[in-house]
Amino acid sequence: MLTTIKGYYDHGQIVLEEMPPVKDKTDVMVTFLSDEIGGKVAKRKLGGLEGKVTLPDDFNEPLDDLKDYM
Repeated sequence: MLTTIKGYYDHGQIVLEEMPPVKDKTDVMVTFLSDEIGGKVAKRKLGGLEGKVTLPDDFNEPLDDLKDYM
């Protein structure tokens, strides 16, 4: 069973924000979510996909496969 529980790392300890749904000793894997790269905060470039993503003209039209449900 895979379960995700939010928490945070603080001074060498991992603090969970809710109780895990296990009662016995269980293996865990910890993934650190961070925007830092090489000690520096990565800056996101706004509009990086401009001109690379397009939508078809009929994007908002109903799909033929769903006509029976509409």
